[in-house]
Amino acid sequence: MSTQTAHREAPAAVTRHDGTGRRTAPRPPARRNRTGGLTSRVAVNAVLAVVAVYTLMPLTWLLIASTKSYRDLFATNPFSLGDFAFLSNLNALLEYNDGVFVRWMLNSLLYTVVASLLSTLISVACGYAFDKYAFRGREKWFGVVLVGVLIPSTVVQLPLYLMASELGLVNTYWAVLIPSLVNPFGVYLARVFSEGYVPGEVLEAARVDGAGEVRTFVKVALPMLAPGFVTIFLFSFTASWNNFYGALMMLNDDRLYPVNLGLFMWNQNVYQQPELYPLVIIGSLVAVVPLIAAFLCLQRFWRSGLTAGAVK
Repeated sequence: MSTQTAHREAPAAVTRHDGTGRRTAPRPPARRNRTGGLTSRVAVNAVLAVVAVYTLMPLTWLLIASTKSYRDLFATNPFSLGDFAFLSNLNALLEYNDGVFVRWMLNSLLYTVVASLLSTLISVACGYAFDKYAFRGREKWFGVVLVGVLIPSTVVQLPLYLMASELGLVNTYWAVLIPSLVNPFGVYLARVFSEGYVPGEVLEAARVDGAGEVRTFVKVALPMLAPGFVTIFLFSFTASWNNFYGALMMLNDDRLYPVNLGLFMWNQNVYQQPELYPLVIIGSLVAVVPLIAAFLCLQRFWRSGLTAGAVK
């Protein structure tokens, strides 16, 4: 083989030129720092594990404590099992004071489901209107809505109580239901979802076909906003279920209490009535079940809705 052939078959060296025109040696390819990447993953997983333990520890204690008798609650380690008394505790919970706990659960479902459905429908309609309609002062009114997001709900409870007192609504179901219909954060989310889910061309096509504005919203826009509707509903459901301070301000009759307020009143009396302590524990466990069930049943919708909102 000739020298020229050997030179032709040898790979050509890649050279670089700096700004002055001088030739420099090629740089070796960068190698990934595998040790650093592994350390980062271990650190992140460790932090997530700590957060998971911190989050699940109270629920774990609640599960274990709900299976213990009153004696074992104080005689055993908090995370050790005692005599299995879950069924007897549950039976005592349902029968205490003529089944008032069942009434509290039904009250919470009434306050939560009805208020959340109406609040979500109002929020979606308002967000759709802010997005799709051009009217005078639209952005200024939307700014007012955003200001409402920043105001803590506890700040407005005293004015709401004074207004309910003037209208004669204190100590009624309406005193808890009506304030729950207003959800500024839901209006903000609804506008974001409307921008991402409802194309204006589809609405124009519906109007060309002769559909009115209400029919266009109900038949065309609302089905497209289903993931956003479920997401806002879950946020509203959680807020309504945990609405403790509003019910505390508005209600005096224990037959109208939601479950969280009723359990709080029981917990206030455990020193005078020690038999209430196991009931407070197992009642707290039962009160968490509707929230878990709602998230598990609707997770397919709210996960896609949160993703769309984040991308938008």
